[in-house]
Amino acid sequence: MHELSIAESLLKIIKEEMEKHGVSRLIRVKIVCGQMSAIVPDALDMAFEVLTVGTPQEGAHIELEELPVRVRCRECGREFCPSREEIYLMPCPHCDTELGHTMLSGKELYIEHIEAE
Repeated sequence: MHELSIAESLLKIIKEEMEKHGVSRLIRVKIVCGQMSAIVPDALDMAFEVLTVGTPQEGAHIELEELPVRVRCRECGREFCPSREEIYLMPCPHCDTELGHTMLSGKELYIEHIEAE
């Protein structure tokens, strides 16, 4: 369950930002992750909850937005979003090229915003 280490890293960043802005209670945090980051939302939520027990971050709501994979075909140059079933073998819907595409999005993992007081 790599979500535990991800939650630890996210909380470290959140705590640093809270200190920087002089706030002490976390209300909400929005995390954006790409489909290829293999984050299991329930596991990240549970890890976040466990790690925040007894801290100023306890009870905060974590919102997770998943970004789809978007690639540019290496052959024809068109951009497309493969389906979940095609995530590893991505045939271009325009020219059928399957491999070697440039990944434009889908591997992200970042904090979009933090709401605290």
